[in-house]
Amino acid sequence: MELVFRAAAACVLAALLALLLKKGTPELALALTVGAAAVVFLLLAGQMEGLLDLLREMEEGTGLDRELLAPLYKTIGIALVVRVGSGLCRDAGESALAAVLETVGTVCALLAAAPLLRQALGMLMELMRQ
Repeated sequence: MELVFRAAAACVLAALLALLLKKGTPELALALTVGAAAVVFLLLAGQMEGLLDLLREMEEGTGLDRELLAPLYKTIGIALVVRVGSGLCRDAGESALAAVLETVGTVCALLAAAPLLRQALGMLMELMRQ
């Protein structure tokens, strides 16, 4: 909970400073925004070990193979990177680049999920044959 408040404070402060800078030096405002995003991600990185432990426990508890869950993790990572990247592109006034990034992210997520989709389809086909 403390992390959310720290992240929110950093983001709101950076947004307010970026608003002040945007009229005179929009490049500096964008650099401030990117820097604030990096700082918040560094704050989050310290908490990732707890999340990874939870995911490992879920793997062990369900008995599912790690290779089966890896596409899910990759897809989540792709979604997070694309969301932040496209937001930064939009902040820079580059909505076309944001749209391209979102399209690339969608294709990459589908490619990352392909092994899981193949396995699910195989299981479904096996059930249909019985």
